[in-house]
Amino acid sequence: MSELEGAVVLVVGASGGLGSRIAAALAAAGATVVRGGRSAEHLTGPGAYLADIRTRDGGPSLVAAALAAHGRLDGVVVAAGVVAFGDAASLGDDVLDELFEANATGPIRILRSAFPALAASATQGRSPFVVTISGVVAESPTVGLAAYSASKAALAAFVAAASREYRRSGIRLLDARPGHTGTELSTHPLAGTAPKFGPALDPDVVAARIVEAIEHDEKDLPSRAF
Repeated sequence: MSELEGAVVLVVGASGGLGSRIAAALAAAGATVVRGGRSAEHLTGPGAYLADIRTRDGGPSLVAAALAAHGRLDGVVVAAGVVAFGDAASLGDDVLDELFEANATGPIRILRSAFPALAASATQGRSPFVVTISGVVAESPTVGLAAYSASKAALAAFVAAASREYRRSGIRLLDARPGHTGTELSTHPLAGTAPKFGPALDPDVVAARIVEAIEHDEKDLPSRAF
């Protein structure tokens, strides 16, 4: 079982509906939480850093900020992401680029830049981890969400392969794939209009389940786990 008391954890996307809840739950469990996001309106105070993971330096700058503030890093949660709706044939280049930058390339850069600090945490006897949230679309690509599904599936595939490599250095990678969750993500799409979804998962319950999985050393959270 992983001990969160005193662990230094970076939560990327902490200005969002799910990321903010995960950050709060980690803090309640005793972790020292470094919050990163790109919304100055929703992310303020000590331990909060603004960055855009769609840029090459955005994610790595958050890792650097956590290390500068605390001298170590024991966990990373990537809860940032964007969504777009619409037919695959009408997808614009700018939307396609942003989907992959925010949902796949950006998180991958964070995992890469956090590796040395997390490996050092393992050598010091702690249990470092990374959590990504690819969502149910990574398991079941969805009509009207083709590019979004592809960007999230790319992240899930990277984590599935990289987890075997990171494990050799004592780092646990955990991908969470909850179904549609009742945050405001779908009300602010890059393009299109959200279809009519079924009942949404409670974001507080989803956040609590993810933190529970961290504490109990789980290695995967498929959609059926929520």
